[in-house]
Amino acid sequence: MRRLPPLTAIEAFVQVARLGSIKAAAEELALSSPALSRRVQALERFIGKPLFERRHQSLRLNDDGDRLLSLIAPALDTMTDAIETMTSGSELLRLRLGVLPLYATQQLLPRLPELKQRHPELHLDVDTGSHGMARLGDGLDAAIVIARDIDPGYYSRRLDRNRVHVIGARTLVEGPNPVRDPTDLSRLTALVHREMPETFTAWRMAAGYPDLEPAAIDLFDSGNLMLEAAAQGLGVAFMLESHYQSARDERLVQLFDLTVESHYSYWFVCRPRALTLRPVQIFHDWLISAMGADLLDMPQG
Repeated sequence: MRRLPPLTAIEAFVQVARLGSIKAAAEELALSSPALSRRVQALERFIGKPLFERRHQSLRLNDDGDRLLSLIAPALDTMTDAIETMTSGSELLRLRLGVLPLYATQQLLPRLPELKQRHPELHLDVDTGSHGMARLGDGLDAAIVIARDIDPGYYSRRLDRNRVHVIGARTLVEGPNPVRDPTDLSRLTALVHREMPETFTAWRMAAGYPDLEPAAIDLFDSGNLMLEAAAQGLGVAFMLESHYQSARDERLVQLFDLTVESHYSYWFVCRPRALTLRPVQIFHDWLISAMGADLLDMPQG
């Protein structure tokens, strides 16, 4: 049998290739950054050539790295399916689902009892970590992500269409020096989600205030924390209408009566081959029906 490099080195290479960052890949594998770097370097020594273009803050696959990933990815998928088959009981179906915490809290969990009633054999392993799309086929079977659009190499279905709301504490409109006009945002901090970085810029352009600048922009990776920060008066949150309506928080108000279409939507995403898996099929069909997404979009990918 021909000698192979350590599987841990291959795993490290794939994670860095998909996430584009030693730090992010190290967190995913519960390793230190130096330890992960050593594994990648061990694979490069085994192959005898570099696999990445190394930059200050990130790594990018070079031509050799891109070719290696395309060659080994199908084999890794096959291994993952084989292990899943061997470790799953014949009557138990398990779906590894990536989903953002706010969507899980507001939209998914309230509907899951219906799914459980229809398909008691289906169980979900829910992962609320970041980089959901990058981990499809490598830890995740499917993901619900928020994005402007989806790479056509994936299968995707849009789950909603939304508008952007400016959400703030009720005290901002009821207290002294109330916020009445969008220009008042110049004295406030804008709260923006890392998954929707262009939300504020798109809102001010669509609202007709292209030169508006807030006092500062603070970034969050948690929608739940954004809502709580807004309720505590730490800033005004630029979020989706559904986020505001589902929060049902009496401390929060929509600050302006402006209708601005969002560039971002929630999407169900998986690799095309994952649609052949029974757990993915069941969850996909139920989700599209439950979210009323049949008329929103034709499938992509």
